[in-house]
Amino acid sequence: MVRSAGILLSRRGGAEVLLGHMGGPFWARREERAWSIPKGEIDRAESDLEAAVREFGEELGIPVPDAPYRPLGEFRQRSGKVVVVFHAEADLDVSKAVSTRFELEWPPRSGRLQSVPELDRIRWVPVAEARRLLVAGQVPVLDAL
Repeated sequence: MVRSAGILLSRRGGAEVLLGHMGGPFWARREERAWSIPKGEIDRAESDLEAAVREFGEELGIPVPDAPYRPLGEFRQRSGKVVVVFHAEADLDVSKAVSTRFELEWPPRSGRLQSVPELDRIRWVPVAEARRLLVAGQVPVLDAL
């Protein structure tokens, strides 16, 4: 079973959460169900929280805020992957955020590789809007918040 870890930041008393729009041509014209919390796979040599902190830094290009983090739980995605999510309340200026990039064959089976960002937009989103934007498997994270 694939396990990932991520961090959900909230601010303004929990009224807004930090989300990223998934990068690449498949997600380019989608808004609803095309956003995610910063997350990624856990390496065997690290704890769940260490993985979440590392992935946050990689996906946003800025370090995770210095704040107390608490576990929100484990959430199974449609793919079967389990995402372990941690939460903290902190404000963060995301204007300088730059996501890491990865190679993607696009169009599929074309043999052409493109470099695309993991997250192409990062912003603070009101929780009600986040329920509509988040990929379906991550919506329960908002309930746990």
